[in-house]
Amino acid sequence: MSEIRLDTINNKYVIIAPERLHRPNLEGYTKRKKINPNCPFCEGNEHLTPNEVYALRYNEPNKGMWRTRVVPNLYKAVQVELEDIAQRDGLFEYRSGVGAHEILIDSPCHDCDIGDMSVNDIENWLRTMIIRMEDLKNDKRLIYLSIFKNFGQNAGATQDHPHTQLLALPVIPKKQLAFLSRNEEYYLRHGRGKIEDVVHNEIKVKKRVLYIVGNFVSFCPYASEFPFEVMIAPTKNISSLNRCSREDLIDLANIIKMTFKKLNQQLGVFDYNLYFDLAPLNPNFEAEKYMFSIDKNYRFTLRVAPRIYRLGGFEVSTGMYINSVEPEYCARLLRGD
Repeated sequence: MSEIRLDTINNKYVIIAPERLHRPNLEGYTKRKKINPNCPFCEGNEHLTPNEVYALRYNEPNKGMWRTRVVPNLYKAVQVELEDIAQRDGLFEYRSGVGAHEILIDSPCHDCDIGDMSVNDIENWLRTMIIRMEDLKNDKRLIYLSIFKNFGQNAGATQDHPHTQLLALPVIPKKQLAFLSRNEEYYLRHGRGKIEDVVHNEIKVKKRVLYIVGNFVSFCPYASEFPFEVMIAPTKNISSLNRCSREDLIDLANIIKMTFKKLNQQLGVFDYNLYFDLAPLNPNFEAEKYMFSIDKNYRFTLRVAPRIYRLGGFEVSTGMYINSVEPEYCARLLRGD
């Protein structure tokens, strides 16, 4: 039986419709690609990318023997060199495309996704994000940082070598701004943030929880938009990645590794989007009023959204998603119940 569930975090509906699982033309799993000797992200091909802005490495820049590497995106959506100027054109408003768009190459291994990486490799991946976050934060024009990963063609990946994108903007996306507003209102009523109560409820009912490791929990969200979607969240108020202690980072790396191991067991090699929801980098006129209490009521989250099938006209036209697999069933499979 289908259900229409409310996603209380994003304030939108999701249709859980198990009957649609058996419809034809579901997407197959991604297959491992053959290694391309001209892959710009592989070790030894550093000359094929722009000069790195950061790397965890053992020698001089733009050479081999690195663990993670960050380079400017050749096809950047925004440019840090531009001046941040707002403009009006009658009723319309626009500004220069100022920002930073970087590529974090997850590891030297061409065919190693997160599930193949060691916990130490994942920790290095997370630590590199934090170092770049701290550097980008110094540019006060940059207000919001989007960190996301597209893996596989169905998820929008254009390079086979696993990588992560960091896109810093001078504005806060409306979706995130709306959540800041709702979260602040919730906090003023209850003395707690929305994610805090969602996490508390998931741990209490246990039906959708996969793992609890240190200060982190992974679970299949109640109103999952995608089959086998997983959220990882802190069990205490940590507003952003750069607020994690060294112990927190190790716990987060462990729970990411454990979660991907289970996803790989159920789905094989699969296409997915991975993304973080983080507190703003810096305040601006829209976010300033939320920043005073953000360490008390905001928790960053990490979502893994498997892209087993493509979106259709209903999703595009309504903003509502139809998920053909109940999250409770996904959680049971991933736990091995």
